[in-house]
Amino acid sequence: MTLHDRSRYGRYTGGPDPLAPPVDLSEALDAVAEDVMAGYSPRHALQEFLRRGGRNRDGLDDLARQVQQRRRDLVGRHRLDGTLDDVRKLLDTAVLEERKQLARDAMMDNTDRALREMQLQDLPASTAAAVNELASYDWQSRTARDAYEQIKDLLGREVLDQRFAGMKQALENATDQDREAVGAMLRDLNGLLAKHRRGEDTDADFQDFMARHGQYFPENPRSVEELVDALAKRAAAAQRLLQSMSPEQRDELMRLSAQAFGSGELMAQLDELDGNLQALRPGEDWSGSERFDGQDGLGLGDGTGVLQDLAELDELSEQLSQSYNGSRLDDLDLDALARQLGPDAAVSARTLAEIERAMQDGGYLRRGADGDLRLSPQAMRRLGKSLLRDTARQLSGRQGQRDTRLAGAAGEQTGSSRAWEFGDAEPWDVTRTMTNAIRRTMADGGNPRPGLRLAPEDIEVAETEARTQAAVVLLVDVSFSMAAEGRWVPMKRTALALHHLVSTRFRGDRLELITFGRYAQSMDIGSLTALPALREQGTNLHHGLLLAGRFFRRHPSMQHVLLVVTDGEPTAHLLPDGDSWFNWPPDAETIRVTVAELDRLGRSGTLATFFRLGDDPGLERFIQRLALRVDGRVVAPDVGGLGAAVLGEYLRAHVRSTYSDADWF
Repeated sequence: MTLHDRSRYGRYTGGPDPLAPPVDLSEALDAVAEDVMAGYSPRHALQEFLRRGGRNRDGLDDLARQVQQRRRDLVGRHRLDGTLDDVRKLLDTAVLEERKQLARDAMMDNTDRALREMQLQDLPASTAAAVNELASYDWQSRTARDAYEQIKDLLGREVLDQRFAGMKQALENATDQDREAVGAMLRDLNGLLAKHRRGEDTDADFQDFMARHGQYFPENPRSVEELVDALAKRAAAAQRLLQSMSPEQRDELMRLSAQAFGSGELMAQLDELDGNLQALRPGEDWSGSERFDGQDGLGLGDGTGVLQDLAELDELSEQLSQSYNGSRLDDLDLDALARQLGPDAAVSARTLAEIERAMQDGGYLRRGADGDLRLSPQAMRRLGKSLLRDTARQLSGRQGQRDTRLAGAAGEQTGSSRAWEFGDAEPWDVTRTMTNAIRRTMADGGNPRPGLRLAPEDIEVAETEARTQAAVVLLVDVSFSMAAEGRWVPMKRTALALHHLVSTRFRGDRLELITFGRYAQSMDIGSLTALPALREQGTNLHHGLLLAGRFFRRHPSMQHVLLVVTDGEPTAHLLPDGDSWFNWPPDAETIRVTVAELDRLGRSGTLATFFRLGDDPGLERFIQRLALRVDGRVVAPDVGGLGAAVLGEYLRAHVRSTYSDADWF
């Protein structure tokens, strides 16, 4: 195989990479869920993530800043008199070369030479006026004549480049035949657009036009509407370019345009084209302007291209803002983004759009009965798994009881076995027992084929674990102080991690989530996760304990486990008529009924743990006394360790043998 036969590989440019891995939603889901737990709506939380971006990915705000920076660079780097400068240089060259020729030409009549010198000496200061005055001048210098003809050629190519990108380069060194072909294209184009304005054109008209003149339209439009769109954007940019010039510059260029290709027909055709396009696309910006204050001069064609870039940047800025009704990232023009900011920016935007699409259409957000978006059960499971994994890392260094695995009691087999001990009632592990007997017999020189005689040391029993089923209540304080002190989101993360642990690892357990503020109520995990911070006063632990007792009575055969998370003493209790009584400092009756309800749970064998948040001495004394009444425990974690503390206490209450935390995660 020769060198030329070898395959060459590069970046894939045909749209989304078909071999790219699916977009990773874990970071987006974590960020959205964090904001949802902080009280934002899922829609707002998703929009905020898309604006911020990820750890290694630009967000919408980053892209918008790049768009604005490119816009500032364009207007700060350029000025619009590049064509005037080029014409002035060619004019100076022509005049200088003509004067040299006049000085060298000894055969010329002195009177004629003097008249010519006077005409060149008295040229107007205006470049346009000087060029027009020399239109009929009989040049003696070939070099001067060529320079002047270049002015007409340059102007023709520039005014065409304003309407048709790339025409300036395409017509360089063009012949008269080439220029006539352009004139024929303009006449046919105006004829097609005039018919289209009247509604008389057909697809055959368009196809015939493209067959004859398609080389002038690299955009390869597929219909007359696409053709009009492309031409109107360019023509509108050309108008904005003229309006961005100073009045003097604009007047100079308009007067110079009459010399384009040395023929007035070109400008007449272009004026007719502008009229057709403005009538067909009145919504384009035909009257805007920009302020340029840079040093790099732009010609008419390049300047029009810059104005088109600015318009495209403005459209991208609006798309990236996502501030209009019904906005979605699918609206982003990725091709335009790649043109203006490069392929990496387009990749970032495409990834953000895929994240938005996957979150909304992939089942992670769903519309509730009230019409609002909510985290779906699928999203809750994924988030719970992530939170449980994080909590496991915190638990990994802690010691304590985790799960009941009692050998010697009938229960669920673990898949392990151990040597039989006197008094064991577990079933034998027959396979391991027979294997042990065969090995022992052969080691003693015997033959196991005729039969085996078992010895006590051969016997292994299947190890089981006796798991106590538990009815668990997580009672969480949702008074305003929880949100004000930064404990709102950690509380929700804790509930979600516990919910995921129970629903995936301890399916025989029953979990009830109860919130208590001015009133208490049972909540599913989705409602608790989306619960906004409440500004009502009141810590009605009494009502929460009543609901916990009701839940425990529905599961009399299970071990009752009560986990209470609070940062304040009870300041409210439930009255017989269902109203909530609130008072600060805590009323004696509030304390009495709260303690009475806790005592009732304690008498039924409830294992209680209180998680005290904050360092208030009064709360510390009160919680300690509550725990003593029911032989419970008090844990005072910092906010960051709340989840590990609650899950650790749940596992401690649930088990009777020591196993490492890693066994469960």
